[in-house]
Amino acid sequence: MTKLLTDISPYVYGTTRLGDDKLPFAERVAVARSAMDADIWFHTSHTYGDALKVLRTAFDEERIKVPKLIVKIGWTHVNELRDVIHQNIDPLGLDGLELGQLCLSGALADDYVNGGKCYEVFEQIKREGLVKHYVLEVFPWTSHIALKALRGGYPQGIVDGYIFYLNPLQRFASNELWHELVERNEPIIAMRTVSGGNVHRLRDVPGAAWKEYLQQRAVEVAPIFERSGIQNWTEFCVRFGHSFPQVRATVGSTSQLERLQEFLTAAQHIQPLPEDIVKEISALQTRWSDEVDMKAEAWSM
Repeated sequence: MTKLLTDISPYVYGTTRLGDDKLPFAERVAVARSAMDADIWFHTSHTYGDALKVLRTAFDEERIKVPKLIVKIGWTHVNELRDVIHQNIDPLGLDGLELGQLCLSGALADDYVNGGKCYEVFEQIKREGLVKHYVLEVFPWTSHIALKALRGGYPQGIVDGYIFYLNPLQRFASNELWHELVERNEPIIAMRTVSGGNVHRLRDVPGAAWKEYLQQRAVEVAPIFERSGIQNWTEFCVRFGHSFPQVRATVGSTSQLERLQEFLTAAQHIQPLPEDIVKEISALQTRWSDEVDMKAEAWSM
């Protein structure tokens, strides 16, 4: 186990919504500064609107508090990697990344699954100091890539873990890959902590769930949440992610100070959920994976 996945903060601040230019720039900078003051890791990407501009402004106000970053890198060809890395670190005034989230498709995904040249390039990039560690991004439609490479032994010693949506309403790894990760005790970073919002809102408010399947799942999970006696959905979700020993951190995004504080409070003294609740939700996720996730077109969920 690498030091990376033992010293990562249990809650990682996701910066997706910092890129929303409909919100006042100064307010977004203030939220970023509050997260910096909490001494937690950040997750970001140059694809998140003007989030990097917001972060650069916040970082320049107090460079000593610049957080460790998880950043999306890829995409379809191995020769894109350095360019994408620089598209992220240069605007932030950084020399390198703590953790690169490998987002692979096309020829690069084929190379990964077959133990190709990309692994040499990953290592060279590490030697150059551009990226210290890697985790592989997984979706239902890419789970077969992660599984085949894992069973082939290719990522060993190079890729430190896996990152995917993991919350009470979503588990974006196929059943087969999930069982393999659990059996091997592979480190996992769980994304989209609260699945887009409070479970009652997702269930009851038309349009709150961005896809119909989330509303349907909220109908099934809401009674479990209610029976738990936990009053706060954010706390429930943080505890759910950390109910799995393989999970090192959960990533949740917000542009609101009060929501950020909810995440920070929930992550202070994390207790796993009761085993029966975890088993009940896990059984739902196993069914959802077979019935919906694995039949979905890419990027449709």
